[in-house]
Amino acid sequence: MSIITSANLANAIVKLVAADALPALMGNLIMGNLVNRDYEPVLAHAGDTVNVPIPPTLVANNIAEAGTVQPQNPSLGNAQIVLNTHCEATFQIPDVTKALAFPDLLKAYMQPAVIALAERIETDLLNLYSQFTANTAVGAPATAVTEAVVDSAETALFQAMVPVSAPKYLVVDSSTYSQIRQIPRFSEYYTAGDAGLKALVEGNVGKMKDFFIFRSQFVAHTGVATVNTHNLAFTRDAIGLVIRRLPQPLPGTGAIAEYAELGNFGLRVLMSYQPNTLAQQFTVDVLYGTGVLRNNFAVQVNS
Repeated sequence: MSIITSANLANAIVKLVAADALPALMGNLIMGNLVNRDYEPVLAHAGDTVNVPIPPTLVANNIAEAGTVQPQNPSLGNAQIVLNTHCEATFQIPDVTKALAFPDLLKAYMQPAVIALAERIETDLLNLYSQFTANTAVGAPATAVTEAVVDSAETALFQAMVPVSAPKYLVVDSSTYSQIRQIPRFSEYYTAGDAGLKALVEGNVGKMKDFFIFRSQFVAHTGVATVNTHNLAFTRDAIGLVIRRLPQPLPGTGAIAEYAELGNFGLRVLMSYQPNTLAQQFTVDVLYGTGVLRNNFAVQVNS
């Protein structure tokens, strides 16, 4: 029979907080759920470099009768992503026992911290737009996106040898999403069937020109007089999000850590006591890096 002590009670509190953190984070991610996530539960530090392997390209050989195979020596591609972002959100709970007694109160503390992390990750991923130079950008600054622009983006990815079976995504800002939603052929039931009805009644574009279309509040904008919105069309292997474990705090320092890990994603939850405020302090943090894996697997869609 185990004995309840202050030590194992403290660990249980951190585990409970960690269990609430990750599902909330995943629910607030858009880009983070669409890109290639590389996660390993190995300890790392800010500034470390992770080598992400990229599959090589092979050619098919027609072996005729009495012919021989042609061995190929493909070189495995490599993308180096630096773990250059240690992102954290910290909050204090004056009466942690009361918060634990009322789960909704605990979520009220946890969700803003988790959303802040999600927003930072989304922003970093969408800011990679300028590194996609293999395909010519489509669309024009300060110009509404049309059916032809969306079609050109899909054609560009097809010509870049993106596998037909690979899901394609188009992430746009709110104004561009509204423009797409008003394209007549895709927003009326008589031309687009149930998909048009959903766009008209529910406001949900869904899929168009083989793109799953999402809107994000963190799409990059540049320019002042003429604002250029840098929407992004891509497939999963165009972008890498690398996450690694942060180390445990030193024993005896009064801080307790727990890891929350799910679906190639992980973060750390730290709990410590702050004597100046007589409160328990919680820090939710994550160590990650973002980078381009396949330059030709994405295209900028300007609007």
